[in-house]
Amino acid sequence: MTLPLAERRLDAVLLDIEGTTTPIAFVHDVLFPFARTHLADWLEARTSSPEFDAVFEQLARENAADRSRGANATAWDTSTMTATRASIARYAVALMDEDRKSPGLKLLQGLIWESGYQAGELRGQVFADVPPALHRWRAAGLRLAIYSSGSELAQRRLFESTPDGDLTPLFDGFFDTGVGGKKESASYLRIVERLRVPAERTVFISDVTAELEAAKAAGLQVILILRDGNAVQPHAENYERVMSFDGL
Repeated sequence: MTLPLAERRLDAVLLDIEGTTTPIAFVHDVLFPFARTHLADWLEARTSSPEFDAVFEQLARENAADRSRGANATAWDTSTMTATRASIARYAVALMDEDRKSPGLKLLQGLIWESGYQAGELRGQVFADVPPALHRWRAAGLRLAIYSSGSELAQRRLFESTPDGDLTPLFDGFFDTGVGGKKESASYLRIVERLRVPAERTVFISDVTAELEAAKAAGLQVILILRDGNAVQPHAENYERVMSFDGL
């Protein structure tokens, strides 16, 4: 029998997004294709913006790092603005094809998705059990936070625009890979430090056992969520498992 989080020795709940709060299909079948489709148009429309400069600088550093270690990086030509946009687009598509957890790519995707949310072309999606659970945990005095490889901006826009309304006021923090990789224990220590909660009184819920292993090594409590459509995880039997947030 699953013990509700409010009855455990907890101060905070840290949640993954893809496959945990949000269907994997929404990310892979809606968000990712949207970013590809609107990539070139976004780069052209935002060429003179600070957002464009931030994307360019980050992807330029990553491309140079790839080339310095002998990786098969795409050509990087900045001789003209047209060539610069084409270089960014080529590299971004290559990173998407590799499913690379690239900070520059995540920044770019988040900015493209933001345009989609603002235009009403995108709306956030969460599982039906998520909003009542968030309200229930919050009412119990628990602090709530998100940790995803998607940018903090993309996280906020997703939770702002759900069919259940804006859920962002329920959260105390949104964390992306700026705190470190999700399979690195140090990342979780940085998060609990910023939330000002003890690691041992924080639970991390995710659909990926490698992430749970890192969080557990950092001292957090962990729960594996088994949503329909999620990939089968190695060593799943080593973790507490739930099918949804109902009862938690």
